[in-house]
Amino acid sequence: MPGRPSAPTGRGTSGPTPPARPASGRPAVDGRRPATAPTSEATAPTRAHGSRRRRTLIAAALVLVLLLAWPIGLLVWANGKISHVDALSGAAGTPGTTYLLAGSDSREGGIIEDSETTGARTDTIMLLHVPDSGPTALISLPRDTYVEIPGHDPSKINSAFAWGGAPLLVQTVEQLTGLTVDHYVEVGFGGIEQLVDAVGGVELCSDLTVDDADSGMVWTPGCRTVGGVDALAFARMRKADPEGDIGRAERQQQLIGAITGTVESPGLVFQPGKQVDLITAGTGALTVSDGTGIVDLASLAIAFRNAKGEGGITGTPPIVDLDYRPGNVGSTVRLDPDQTGPFFAAVAAGTWPVGPTGGMPAG
Repeated sequence: MPGRPSAPTGRGTSGPTPPARPASGRPAVDGRRPATAPTSEATAPTRAHGSRRRRTLIAAALVLVLLLAWPIGLLVWANGKISHVDALSGAAGTPGTTYLLAGSDSREGGIIEDSETTGARTDTIMLLHVPDSGPTALISLPRDTYVEIPGHDPSKINSAFAWGGAPLLVQTVEQLTGLTVDHYVEVGFGGIEQLVDAVGGVELCSDLTVDDADSGMVWTPGCRTVGGVDALAFARMRKADPEGDIGRAERQQQLIGAITGTVESPGLVFQPGKQVDLITAGTGALTVSDGTGIVDLASLAIAFRNAKGEGGITGTPPIVDLDYRPGNVGSTVRLDPDQTGPFFAAVAAGTWPVGPTGGMPAG
């Protein structure tokens, strides 16, 4: 009698091996164990990593927003602090961009003592022209330049400011040069002191030996870093300068160039406190024409730097006499009547040669 089939045996067991069961307790399909479901312990590091990444991204986004918002906010704030004056003549525009810079000095406030003048005067008059093509020109007009003044008898150019403020000075300069002024910028002498101090001083150079009581300038030949009071004296002195107004104009250009060069320092990007101090001092020193804003002032600074560079033009119009005495006006500076018109026409067209121009008259 055939025997009953024997049951399969497993290694080390006495009966059939049961199918493997998953962790849930149900048999696995086809005898295979299903993948084990992740546990909360396994997912915790992943969730922590994702949370840290989100926080990093949020922080980076906030930094980016601040980096963008700070200069924009600073720009808006600075624009709101600038004082404006109705200075422009409304004359038809001329090619290029023309800035008129005037240094005003009210003796009534006691900032500077000067026995020659009372009330508001301008000892600094500069024309900065950026042509459509050609070199940028920075031309100083000596304060005693003898000119025609609209609505008045001929006189020194700074009389236009004393008689009619910024509007009459603009009209006088436009009549002299044939260029329409696009932006008028008036710098208060008291503000210059504050601005120089805000940038931490500026380096100035002179070959003169000076001890001038009127301006307060005390100097021995060489270069040195000075604060606001000494910088202002440096820019105002003329009596102890053998070149008079010509030498003073050169020092004034040097001072403004030193200030703008310091303000353009890349290190200021990372000094927001100093940025605020500079804007406070700078805007406090400035009065600009209606429609002129902080962006225009930045363009002016760039134009000034270009004029002072190797590819620019700096100097004065052609001068024939530093002691011209017409009528009862006193000693004045007489421009060359034959060359002044063509000179400004060439500056406007961008065809005047690069480099220093004008200065002391020949002979």
